[in-house]
Amino acid sequence: MLIGEVARRSGVSTRMLRHYDSLGLVRPTGRTVGGYREYSAEDIRRIFHVESLRSLGLSLRQIGRALRDPAFTPSALVSDLIRRTEDRLRRERELLERLHAVNASEPSEWQGVLRIVELVHGLNSPSAARRQQAVLAPTEEARVPTELLAGAVLTEADPNVAGALRWALARAGGAGVSSVASGLSAENVDVRRRAVLAIAAMPGDEATAALTGALGDPDPTVRGRAALALGTRGATSAVPTLVDMVVEGTNDVEAAEVLGALARDPGCADRIMSALVAELAAHTADATVRIRLVQALAEMPVAIARGVLRRLTDDDDRAVALVASVLVGVPDERPARKSDRGDRRRRLV
Repeated sequence: MLIGEVARRSGVSTRMLRHYDSLGLVRPTGRTVGGYREYSAEDIRRIFHVESLRSLGLSLRQIGRALRDPAFTPSALVSDLIRRTEDRLRRERELLERLHAVNASEPSEWQGVLRIVELVHGLNSPSAARRQQAVLAPTEEARVPTELLAGAVLTEADPNVAGALRWALARAGGAGVSSVASGLSAENVDVRRRAVLAIAAMPGDEATAALTGALGDPDPTVRGRAALALGTRGATSAVPTLVDMVVEGTNDVEAAEVLGALARDPGCADRIMSALVAELAAHTADATVRIRLVQALAEMPVAIARGVLRRLTDDDDRAVALVASVLVGVPDERPARKSDRGDRRRRLV
């Protein structure tokens, strides 16, 4: 079969067939009297073999090696092809994200497009300093898409860069809450922690709703960050988690301060005091927990906490009583005998 017919039936151009011949990949077994290339059935099968390997992404050099070496095993080569294909797909995804980011920014001129592209490049830099610089750079030329910032904050491990991203998102108002809130349902706990920190810095009812949902997260850090942010916003739904934080010793000082601020509302004060007193009764054998609870009581309004603190100055645990005495301003004048201590505690109660 002459080269023109082979090209028509195989779909491989005559130019490529001549190239295969020059490389020694597929050399026709015969020549006509006029010197034209003549391909046998085996030659044609080899052409399809070459084309099949090309479809996998092999270079012509790799194909030649595979065809020449009978001991050649494809496993290593295929693994390399997989790696290179994954790299190419990653680059294509990055390009797609870049195009979406540019489109979302709705730039009115090319300067805006260049700014968004520069930001995307900066956020993909291996240098934390470069990423931070990209976030903090002036953005007058174009609106920075909140989706781009949200995606970056959920994956950013460097605390300084993450802080810059949270600042940028907060400046955007509540527009990026929905994008960041998706991170609250991630399997990766680090992503959920980054999400709750970012949302905590955002204003608005949508952010408050997302934080309220995070109170049910299985991770105590996520729950705690959500509770602190909600308590600062005056949300009483955070009270049980804040009390748990005092008991567990997780950011207990911050939690106590937020509880104290919430207790300025008379409608919430009784609820907080009841919860703290109940925990005191439930942890009679753990002085460390009780001391944290006593310190939390000191953050409450004086009018509602003084009575409880005075009673605790006569607590059976000397450490608890001393802390309560200092906080309420009562000197430690308890008698040495345990029976006397008990009598005095009963009189104060």
